[in-house]
Amino acid sequence: MVQCFLRHSFPHDPIRSQESVGITHNFLNSSPCFLSKDSCNLASPILVQLDRGSLNIARPYGLLKPTALSKIPGRFQLHQEALPHLPVPPLQQTLDRYLLALQPIISEEELNHTQELVAEFRKPGGVGERLQKGLERRAKKTENWLSDWWLKTAYLEYRLPVVVHSSPGVVLPKQDFLDRQGQLRFAAKLIEGILDFKTMIDNETLPVEYLGGKPLCMNQYYQILSSCRIPGPKRDSIVNYAKGKKQSRHITVVHNFQFFELDVYNSDGSPLTTDQLFIQLEKIWNTSLQTNKEPIGILTTNHRNSWAKAYNNLLKDKTNKESVRTIEKSICTVCLDAPMPRVSEDIYKSRVAAQMLHGGGSRWNSGNRWFDKTLQFIIAEDGSCGLVYEHAPSEGPPIVALLDHIVEYTKKPELVRSPMIPLPMPKKLRFNITPEIKNDIEKAKQNLNIMVEDLDVKVMVFHQFGKTFPKSEKISPDAFIQLALQLAYYRMYGHVCATYESASLRMFRLGRTDTIRSTSVESLKFVQSMDSPDKSDQEKADLLRRATQAHRQYTDMAIRGNAIDRHLLGLKLQAIEDLVSMPELFMDTAYAVAMHFNLSTSQVPAKTDCVMCFGPVVPDGYGICYNPMDEHINFAISAFNSCADTNAARMAHYLEKALLDMRILLQSTPKSKL
Repeated sequence: MVQCFLRHSFPHDPIRSQESVGITHNFLNSSPCFLSKDSCNLASPILVQLDRGSLNIARPYGLLKPTALSKIPGRFQLHQEALPHLPVPPLQQTLDRYLLALQPIISEEELNHTQELVAEFRKPGGVGERLQKGLERRAKKTENWLSDWWLKTAYLEYRLPVVVHSSPGVVLPKQDFLDRQGQLRFAAKLIEGILDFKTMIDNETLPVEYLGGKPLCMNQYYQILSSCRIPGPKRDSIVNYAKGKKQSRHITVVHNFQFFELDVYNSDGSPLTTDQLFIQLEKIWNTSLQTNKEPIGILTTNHRNSWAKAYNNLLKDKTNKESVRTIEKSICTVCLDAPMPRVSEDIYKSRVAAQMLHGGGSRWNSGNRWFDKTLQFIIAEDGSCGLVYEHAPSEGPPIVALLDHIVEYTKKPELVRSPMIPLPMPKKLRFNITPEIKNDIEKAKQNLNIMVEDLDVKVMVFHQFGKTFPKSEKISPDAFIQLALQLAYYRMYGHVCATYESASLRMFRLGRTDTIRSTSVESLKFVQSMDSPDKSDQEKADLLRRATQAHRQYTDMAIRGNAIDRHLLGLKLQAIEDLVSMPELFMDTAYAVAMHFNLSTSQVPAKTDCVMCFGPVVPDGYGICYNPMDEHINFAISAFNSCADTNAARMAHYLEKALLDMRILLQSTPKSKL
């Protein structure tokens, strides 16, 4: 329970979109700027999403030719240095907004007690003012006062397994493979698409994204390839091999629990073509047909402290160390999965979501992974495909931008048949399994299988309408969906709860996320009125509109660096750093309730018809991610079977009803001028 409690402040951070604010791209070498109709932003393991509709980032057709870095020095760095620093919000403003955020979720008696603690904390010359000054000093001497703290607190010091508890998965549309060759050809094309995107990163020709006319931090794009998490006894670390003289030239391919180093560049530096990659993948397939190998990758699914011990033990052997380093240094991992047992069409997508998150357990594909790797693309024989990513280096948006690029790339026809120069055999990575390592694998299998059995995932495609409907009512699609989640939860449980939605802070240098608190005084008034016979439809519709406006205002406040959650966290961490006693404000029951996110949500808009998924962040909560398309909405809902009070399918049912009831309400009432 202690571990679960620590996690409360840090839900997943998939995405958030800003509707009416266009995100534009501009090439760092001052190519023209492309404006998109919709806009969208993503968030990370703490789910901060920003949303106002969905944000589809426009990209130029085709790719720029690689440009020598010497010609345009430091474009990325110049862009980054021009971005503003994340502000430290005014203390009194945050404390007032904190009390407002508590109103819907705690009793009047608890609120009165917290008001006394806040009054004490905010006294002139008191502890609050001293901690605020410490934060302001920190802000002056760092690039971003929050980013290092956030990385450590939300990710690297988080000790639960990354599987389910931290790493999000993405379910891509099913592919129709006629045979094994179809699977390998698609994998080859996907790899070529990854390398195509990598060229833009390497040459710093990635389009800069804009939100509301303001450029966004692009740093996360430079962290997602050639990077890996390394387990540590108390805190993990991240290594990145994208920079420096010896850049990664290979990917890792896993098949039947066996790992291979696949060089993806020719000797002249040009990337391998789809034809060449296909031949190399066939070689890998044909030399890894045995299905009785030890699933060494399953070690990465364990509790971080246990994995750190097993990792040090594993690396005592020179061969094992070389193999592990090869995986860590690779650009990314491609997992060629065995098919899952056939299931009915209605639960197929839910099964694939689980497959992306954890691999199905030790009997299936969980050993066909290295979960510490930032990016793992998964392609199964039966056409199921997607990815899972380690959350520490990046929020959702760069991942989805990469995915959109790859999906479009796989649709392109082959223009040139490449000459078949003989290529060396991909190197199989060897592991010496001692009895101690075998024992570590068995323990990891047991723990993983418990997690797999405990995770309840439901993917729901809501077909009745998409983001076009709320837009036609001049309502932010994200606010509309968030309000439907509030209504669904209230109808299920008779009360509202602390709700987390990720908001992107990428307007600022090295910005990550903050929290949009979707449960508000206004949302509570609406959900209480919705099934009340004492209110007219017009009154209910007006309350609905007011609640969506309040959500939008909170979103705008959050993306401009004025939300409350990261500021409160900063004050708490400043107290720890200053070695002062923890202020009572942070020991208060109300603070624990506010940080216990029963609803951890994220909007992750994408051009591709996909959906991101992640686990709940508290034992009695839900993880809910959604991708609003024009005429439908993809939802992924997760819960834990070990909690008798939560059920993903039941939440999906109530959510569907809430969305439909809200549409009927708006359609049956004239738009009033609020």
